[in-house]
Amino acid sequence: ATTSALALTLASQAGAVELFPKSPGDPAGYSASIYGYARFGASYDIDENIAISTRAGSFGRINTGAAEDDEVTGHFGADAFQTRIGVMTMSPEGLKVVVEGDFRGGGGGSLRLRHGYGEYKGVLLGQTWSNFNSFVGNTSVLDFDGLAGNAGLQGRTPQARYTSGPLSVSLEEPVSSANAQTNVTEQQVNLVTGEIEDVVVGVAGTSATLKRSLPTATARFEESAGGLSYSAALAVQQVEVDNGSVDDSVVGFATFVAAKMALTDMVTIQGALTYSDGGNAYLYRSGENFAAEDAYLVNGELETIAGYGGTIGAGINLGGGRSINAGYGLVTVDWDDAEDDYGTNAGAIIGGKSETNQNAMVNYQWSPVKNMNLGVEYGYFKRENQNGDDGDAMRILFAGQYNF
Repeated sequence: ATTSALALTLASQAGAVELFPKSPGDPAGYSASIYGYARFGASYDIDENIAISTRAGSFGRINTGAAEDDEVTGHFGADAFQTRIGVMTMSPEGLKVVVEGDFRGGGGGSLRLRHGYGEYKGVLLGQTWSNFNSFVGNTSVLDFDGLAGNAGLQGRTPQARYTSGPLSVSLEEPVSSANAQTNVTEQQVNLVTGEIEDVVVGVAGTSATLKRSLPTATARFEESAGGLSYSAALAVQQVEVDNGSVDDSVVGFATFVAAKMALTDMVTIQGALTYSDGGNAYLYRSGENFAAEDAYLVNGELETIAGYGGTIGAGINLGGGRSINAGYGLVTVDWDDAEDDYGTNAGAIIGGKSETNQNAMVNYQWSPVKNMNLGVEYGYFKRENQNGDDGDAMRILFAGQYNF
């Protein structure tokens, strides 16, 4: 999942190198282009080491409670894993094909597929941004993973999508906190035996395996008028467990609204609001860093977990390729029902779960020449767990990007 500075990222396609440019005498001919950028990122974590690949800050690495007193201050790191390359082709018939990758795979350094899709007359098949996603309300930040509470998934997923004007609908690969990795486990307490055992991430309090019988269905409307751009979307999914003895399913959903308003030629404000119930993988940066549990299991039945989040930000264009941007984001997951149902076992099962994640970022960006972008950013991250433990971290991030 990524929401890098949009002004930096999208500039790469704008400056694409034409491999087979269309002939002036044949504007409907075949064309192909290659685009991308080389990007250097460096971070200095002032009081805790929360950096992951691309030097993004991770909520999951913030020490909470008593562990926060043991933090070691001052951590520097740098990498170029955000570097990416893509190829886009267009046939005379209007068939568009895009293949794009970057080097964040495997924790950093391995090539991973970002986009791989074809599109013809509004019909898209392949992997690209989830249809339950919008960049309309995003504030331009340097942190690759961006603000908590940004609108929608902010990630890419295999899908079949149809777009007509401002409306688009899709069927997508389901995304959960297990994210189709049903072997991802963590230690929890078995409610029946009281023993510690492995539990599949995605459904709290059970060793039952997540099952996906149906695709996630989404619908999105996105439009602009004058200085206002806006977007709204809905995602509906099935959450199911089945291990032979436990078999139950519930319907989860998530919805968001996002908007951006140009107040003047220099100043914009933007933001988003998201609500989810049984669809917390679509609540951006919930959980320990991404995707809180969609549901929990009690007495053999699944109960959905609700959450909400939002962002607000502003951008100031100073002219001469310079800008200042500031944004704040927050997400909260409601564990109260699970706490009541788990009773005296609640602390052992969900006490360490992240209940509220929030971060704020302020940056200065500068483009001294075309296709070159520089920036420096201050970031503040805070995490609060269900048991009341909390922790925070401050950091400085630098980025340098060269587009082609």
